[in-house]
Amino acid sequence: MAAVLSPIDPLRAHRIAAVTGGRVVQRDDTLAVEEPLEIRLRVGAGVNSGERTVTVTMRTPGADAELALGLLVAERVIDGPRDVAGYRHCGRHGNVLKVQLAAGVEPRLSQLARNFASTASCGLCGKATLDAVMGVSGGARAPAATPRVAPGVLHRLPRALREAQPLFDSTGGLHAVAAFSESGERLALREDIGRHNAFDKLVGAMLGAGAADLSQCIVALSGRAGFELLQKAAVVRVPIVVAVGAPSSLAVELAERWGITLVGFLRESSFNVYTHPQRLGLGVASLAVPA
Repeated sequence: MAAVLSPIDPLRAHRIAAVTGGRVVQRDDTLAVEEPLEIRLRVGAGVNSGERTVTVTMRTPGADAELALGLLVAERVIDGPRDVAGYRHCGRHGNVLKVQLAAGVEPRLSQLARNFASTASCGLCGKATLDAVMGVSGGARAPAATPRVAPGVLHRLPRALREAQPLFDSTGGLHAVAAFSESGERLALREDIGRHNAFDKLVGAMLGAGAADLSQCIVALSGRAGFELLQKAAVVRVPIVVAVGAPSSLAVELAERWGITLVGFLRESSFNVYTHPQRLGLGVASLAVPA
């Protein structure tokens, strides 16, 4: 199979505020790019051709054809490389990949409804087009300017998060998402094998306990901060999201757009601020690159 690379660069520069031992330094950081890829199947040729969207998946751009082939074979939609005649990117940003099936190949489309209905690890299941993915936060409201949180509070959160993960202690294989007050009090924590499920469980717990939204909470993630988790945060008006791991480029874009303070690489003595640092009392009003 000839390599079919995405036209999108897999890396992107971003200005951050790096906080270490109380010292704040603005510098450029490199983000792993996260972009949606819509995979479409084309069957037949000429006037007899037809096209069907299979799914949308978030990925780091590159080797898109390999991703599509692996997904289609793993889900038993096709049998292997011989079933594919070619691949072609399209769309304004190259985020659509059309997979042309070989003559005479009939994809097992009945597999799509069953296999893409739900999964523990993907927040995009059931969203068949790019418009559906990008429009999820369309009804979200930007969070309020408050709360304002001292950096020392954030430094305490990794340990507080880790100490409240009983299922992880037993298995070593679960994600955790927790809500904290602006003073660092743990309000709720939920674990799940899927990071998106853990977030949904947390929101359900908070709303079930009487909260109108999460606009006065810090939400802490035990892993990386991806686009889908920032979507969920925007819907329930979370003002501050902190992650032990790295944020993706699309997570940063969404946080910037929806007024969310996004922190990554959170440790007991350091962290990086990617968007809206004004809530953290660092003396940094914005993260614009100097002219």
